[in-house]
Amino acid sequence: MKKTALNAMHRQMGGKMVEFAGWDMPVQFEGISIEHETVRKKLGVFDVSHMGEFWVEGSNAFALVQKVTTNDVAALVDGKVQYSCLPNGKGGIVDDLLVYRFNKEKYLLVVNAANIDKDWAHINAQNDVNAKLTNVSDETSQLAVQGPLALQAMQMLTETPVTDMPYYTFKVLEFAGVPNIIFSTTGYTGSGGCEIYMPNQYAEKFYKAVLEAGKSFGIKPIGLGARDTLRLESGFCLYGNDIDDTTSPIEGGLGWITKFTEGNNFIDRHLFEEQKKNGVQKRLKGFVMAEKAVPRHGYEVVDADGNVIGKVTSGTMSPYTHKGIGMAYVTKPYWKEGSEIYIKIRNKQVKAIITRPPFFKD
Repeated sequence: MKKTALNAMHRQMGGKMVEFAGWDMPVQFEGISIEHETVRKKLGVFDVSHMGEFWVEGSNAFALVQKVTTNDVAALVDGKVQYSCLPNGKGGIVDDLLVYRFNKEKYLLVVNAANIDKDWAHINAQNDVNAKLTNVSDETSQLAVQGPLALQAMQMLTETPVTDMPYYTFKVLEFAGVPNIIFSTTGYTGSGGCEIYMPNQYAEKFYKAVLEAGKSFGIKPIGLGARDTLRLESGFCLYGNDIDDTTSPIEGGLGWITKFTEGNNFIDRHLFEEQKKNGVQKRLKGFVMAEKAVPRHGYEVVDADGNVIGKVTSGTMSPYTHKGIGMAYVTKPYWKEGSEIYIKIRNKQVKAIITRPPFFKD
């Protein structure tokens, strides 16, 4: 198993370690519910160093990124971040990712840990414009400091103003005494905060500095368990569960990052445009259990008569609302908000209501 630069620290701090995407990662420290609540109300720090980072540079960098991603890269300005996905040429999704624009000839792509090799091979195979590609995943560490108090706490570690940074922007700044650090107001929890990228040799120094700076604000180290419940409560997709090589962004509710603007001739554009115009057979939708029950990945979704109409892709007991929540692909007309569906749990049909995420209210 691969280990991040913070692996030894996680073990010293009592992290419960599990295998995730080939990495030895902490699933929890104090407990998923308390870690979840800490991020929603205060702030927490996640080690997300297992994520992948690719630089795309050169005079044709823009052309390549525009070709391989569904969002409109032309809409980006320097210092802006974009959520997007990589279409696979067959109507499915290679991965979802973040695109950072440094300038028109320099972009950073941040991809999922489980897909680093696959994404790298895919983007290289599409690079017919000779953009310069560099995979820095193995030498880059990343911390996600998430929660409503995150930016306030992190301001203590830099002289560059960060508390007023708009969502999905970034700065290159001096952080904890180290210059040229990428600091972005991104994250996958729905509670605000930032993500900080650093060379591996600074990971322990930064982790300690972040915990120290956040101490008076109530910071805690957070594991992957709460990361999953937080993203699901916010209605964010998890690659491999909710979207994959067989699902299109239109089916997966990612039409908002699939831009059919003039000149945006990305892979599979015509196919997705047709799906948007003519409709699709299934759609990814959020739901809330009407009774006390926990939906799980793979459970069948049925109508009142027991006919199969879909499948659960993600499900959990929401630590914030104490209700079972989930996402599922369902067929028309059951994907309309407010529709009653039933989740088959141990051969029992348990009622749920199609509900638009986020499932929590601040």
